[in-house]
Amino acid sequence: MSGRTEGGTVEHRRLSLALLLTAVSLISPTPAFAHASDRGHVLLLPTGYYLVGGAFAVAISFLVLALLPPAALDNFWRRRLPLFTFSDSPRTAISLISFAGFVILIAAGFFGSRDPLSNPLPLVIWTLLWAGLTLLQGVFGDLWSWLNPWYGPWRLVSRPFGASDEGSWRLPRWLGCWPSVILFFAFAWFELIDPAPDDPARLAFTAGLYWLFSFLAMLVFGYRGWSRSGEFLTIFFAMVARFAPVERDEKGRLALCWPGAKLLAAEPLPPSGVAFLLLALSSVSFDGLSKTFFWLGLFGVNPLEFPGRTAVIGSGTFGLVLTLVLLTAVFLLAVWLGQRLARSDQSFAQAAGLLVWSIVPIALAYHVAHYLTALLVDGQYALASLSDPFALGWNLFGTADIQVEAGIVAGAESAWWLWNIQAGAIILGHVLAVLVAHGFAWRLHPQPARAALSQFPLTLLMIAYTAFGLWLLATPTAG
Repeated sequence: MSGRTEGGTVEHRRLSLALLLTAVSLISPTPAFAHASDRGHVLLLPTGYYLVGGAFAVAISFLVLALLPPAALDNFWRRRLPLFTFSDSPRTAISLISFAGFVILIAAGFFGSRDPLSNPLPLVIWTLLWAGLTLLQGVFGDLWSWLNPWYGPWRLVSRPFGASDEGSWRLPRWLGCWPSVILFFAFAWFELIDPAPDDPARLAFTAGLYWLFSFLAMLVFGYRGWSRSGEFLTIFFAMVARFAPVERDEKGRLALCWPGAKLLAAEPLPPSGVAFLLLALSSVSFDGLSKTFFWLGLFGVNPLEFPGRTAVIGSGTFGLVLTLVLLTAVFLLAVWLGQRLARSDQSFAQAAGLLVWSIVPIALAYHVAHYLTALLVDGQYALASLSDPFALGWNLFGTADIQVEAGIVAGAESAWWLWNIQAGAIILGHVLAVLVAHGFAWRLHPQPARAALSQFPLTLLMIAYTAFGLWLLATPTAG
C-alpha cells in the first residue's frame, strides 16, 4: 500500500510540474511582429498578441482536460444524433457522371484556353477539388467515395469478369500505404515546386496519366486494395472525413456527432500511415513557408524581384523534404518523451500510430487558412470557366459573364476579417487536436495522471506549431 501511495505522489508531482511549466510558457514574453501579407495589409493589433492568444488557448485546453474526469470526456465523444438512411445504390451512377466530367476537363486542358484563369481544368483541380472538396470532406464526411472518377468505371469494367474488390493480385502487407506516400509527395512536388502546375495542357497530361495508372492498378490489385494502399487522394480524403460531424455506418445510417469524434474510433496507423499524415501537414506548411521573405533570403533570392519557380526548384525540393523530416522528428520525439514521462508499457509504434490522428484537425485548419483566399477569388473564376470550358463563347450555366470580385480579399477591412478567420481556424484546429490527443492518451494510459503527463510534450509541440502557423499568416511573402 505504501509503495502505491509513493508512486502516486511521484506521478502527481510530475503532473504538477507539467502544469506549472505550461503556465510559465503562457506568460513568457513573445516578440511582436508587424503584419504584412502579400497584399500589404497591416493588422490593427500586433501579431504578437495573436501568437500569445493562440498559445494561451491551446495551453488552457490542456490544463482543463488534465483536470477533467476521463468518463466525462468519453461520454462527450460518444454522443450521436441519428438522422436517416442513405443507400449506396446511386454511387456507381454518380461516379460515372464524375468520370464524364473529368474527361471533359481533360479535353478542355488540351484544347481550351491557355490561360489558367479561363481554363476550367486547373481551376477545378487546384481550387474546387484540392482546396474546396477538402473543406467539404471535413464538414460533411466522405463525399469523395461517391465523387471519385474511378469507382464507376471500375464497376463497369470488372463486372463482366466477376472481379472482386480485392483483385487478382494482392499487395504485400508490409508495403502498407507507402505507395500512396510516394505518390502524395510527387503530387505535392508538382503543386509546389514544378515550374508550371497551372499550365492546362501540362496538367491535363499529368492528371490523365495518373487516372490511367490508378485505374490499371485497381484492376490488378482490386478497387479496395489500391484505394487503401496507393490512391493518395482517396486515403487523404478518407482521413479528413474522419473529422466531420457527420457519420455513416456500414448500413448507410447517418448520424451527427462531435467534430473529431470519429478519429477516436480509429485504429493505430502503421509507419506508412504516420508518414502520410505528417506529409499532409508538412506540405501545406512548406507551401506557406516557401513564399516568405525569410525562406527566400536564406537562398539569396530577393523577394521583391522574385525570379520565378524555375530558379528555386532545388531549394524548394530541399525545403519540402526538410519540412517533412523535421516535423516527423519533432512529432516522434514528443511521443517518445510523453511515453517516458508516463512510464508507459505501451509500444512506441502503437502510441505514435494513435496520436498521429490528432494531426488531422491541424492539417484541416492549415488547409482552411492557406486556401481561403484562393477559394474566394479563384472559385469565381472556376464558375465562369465551367460555363465555357473550350473558350468558344458558350454560357452553359449562365455564369460565363460573371464579374470576378477580387476586392473581396482587398482593403483594410477585408484583410482584418480574413486574417482573423485564418488565425481562428489555426487556433481552433490546435485546440481540437489537443482534445483528440487527450482521448487517445486516456486510451493508452487509463490513469488520468499518466495520461496528462504523456500529453505534455505533444501539447508543447502544438503550442509551438500554433505560433508558427500564425507567424506564417503574418510574415511578408512574395508573389
